[in-house]
Amino acid sequence: MAGNTFGRNFKVTTFGESHGIALGCVIDGCPAGIEVGEADVQAELDKRKPGQSKLTTPRNEDDKVQILSGVFEGKTTGTPIAMLVFNKDQNSGDYKNIADIFRPAHADFTMQAKFGHRDYRGGGRASGRETVARVMAGAIAKQYLLEKGIKVIAYTKSIHEIEIEECDLEFIGQNEVRTCCKVSAPKMAEAILKAKEKNDSVGGIIETQILGLPAGVGSPVFEKLEARLAQALMSIGSVKGFEIGSGFAASKMFGTEHNDNIKDLTGGKLHFEKNYSGGVLGGISTGDTLICRCAFKPTSSIKQNQTGVDENGNLVDFVLEGRHDPCIVPRAVPVVEAMVALTIIDELIINCK
Repeated sequence: MAGNTFGRNFKVTTFGESHGIALGCVIDGCPAGIEVGEADVQAELDKRKPGQSKLTTPRNEDDKVQILSGVFEGKTTGTPIAMLVFNKDQNSGDYKNIADIFRPAHADFTMQAKFGHRDYRGGGRASGRETVARVMAGAIAKQYLLEKGIKVIAYTKSIHEIEIEECDLEFIGQNEVRTCCKVSAPKMAEAILKAKEKNDSVGGIIETQILGLPAGVGSPVFEKLEARLAQALMSIGSVKGFEIGSGFAASKMFGTEHNDNIKDLTGGKLHFEKNYSGGVLGGISTGDTLICRCAFKPTSSIKQNQTGVDENGNLVDFVLEGRHDPCIVPRAVPVVEAMVALTIIDELIINCK
């Protein structure tokens, strides 16, 4: 199955299905000497694991990581790193009734069209559970970036129609929606619970800041830094849009507005008054804070009467069983951080930074 490896020099291959025995990843090209252990990886996995609050799926997985190779005495060795998490609470019987049904907004039909045979349990490889492996790999990347003075911080910017009103990065880990806004957090939680009560779902936007990224990272033309970030984030299931800096709002501005005034050039970094460029110009980092966003659709799996189609083309009414998130956004925050970190570490290695 093509498309399971991400990166050029820091290469990550993920494997496993939602209801399979385990999920994991193999990292090739990781520099030696990074201080990291299972506790560092586990801390990231704990941010995305299910069953942590009434806002998430009740599936009970502890997602306990095992590092099988590539780390010795608390440091990476430069050899392939293999990591594994076992599935323990999968209820595959919940999916028997839709084994031959192509559901709306799911990858059932496309996976069948491409491969002719698919794992229908929980979406198989197309399930959001696949992101466990990404978070494991991202944890290694984040440790490397921290040693370089670079932090990747993501947070919930909006849920449904509720936007943040302020941004306190210290607040992100103190609320169950993983937002940076104390005012909006309870409103976001309420919106998710209301959708859950109606057996419905909502989406939202995750914003990411990269702090401490030096100028000169990235390439012009086809390998622009924002293009690589877009590819990384759009590869996450349920992501339907990407923007950087002023993003789509730029289309409504005049050039006189968007030509952001420069504040100063200090320490080899260019700083702008409003940072409309999002920390990237010409596909290369300016040294200013890199800011990007990705939009998540409402969770596709909802427990309501829906119409699908079977393999013979017959329309079929069904109700999806199983345990699902009424909003995937809070648990996707560490996934977004992981994919951004994997992109940046790969670029740093390419640029020899």
